[in-house]
Amino acid sequence: MSMRYGPRTLAALARAGILPEAVAGRGLREYEEASELEPVETGADGRVYLLAPHAAQAWRALSAAAAADGVRLYIVSAFRSVDRQLELIERKLARGDALSDILSVIAPPGFSEHHTGRAVDVGCPEAAPLEREFDRTPAFRWLRSRAGEFGFLLSYPEGNPQGYQYEPWHWCHRVGS
Repeated sequence: MSMRYGPRTLAALARAGILPEAVAGRGLREYEEASELEPVETGADGRVYLLAPHAAQAWRALSAAAAADGVRLYIVSAFRSVDRQLELIERKLARGDALSDILSVIAPPGFSEHHTGRAVDVGCPEAAPLEREFDRTPAFRWLRSRAGEFGFLLSYPEGNPQGYQYEPWHWCHRVGS
């Protein structure tokens, strides 16, 4: 398998101690960082979440439709740079987490859909953020039945080929949807 990763991605992988061959073996796709982003939502903690313009427009429409159906959704995470992705991994490594465990729950730097500005981790009042229990909420049921209308798809279902743990909260806007 040919590995032609960008220099920034290769440097980030090296800094995290991730072999490019390990990434290639999982068939992960390298993503470019979004060059144009806009604020789409502000979290309760004051954090401003950014998305690419098409995804931002789609998220606003999806969120309004959910609210009209009595479902409250909010963003837990949106655009994330390669550098931020590396920081998250380094923090887990410093905590003593095994790299293999880390890479089952977080993409290597350069390989996260969050880099594109099209991915959102979705939360709701009925479940703790970024927990599997999200899939037992009305919000998840609503997303499963309606998110596709707005171009959002569940990226990491159970048994996904990328080898990530099931993430019922992670949805990505597909270009051209």
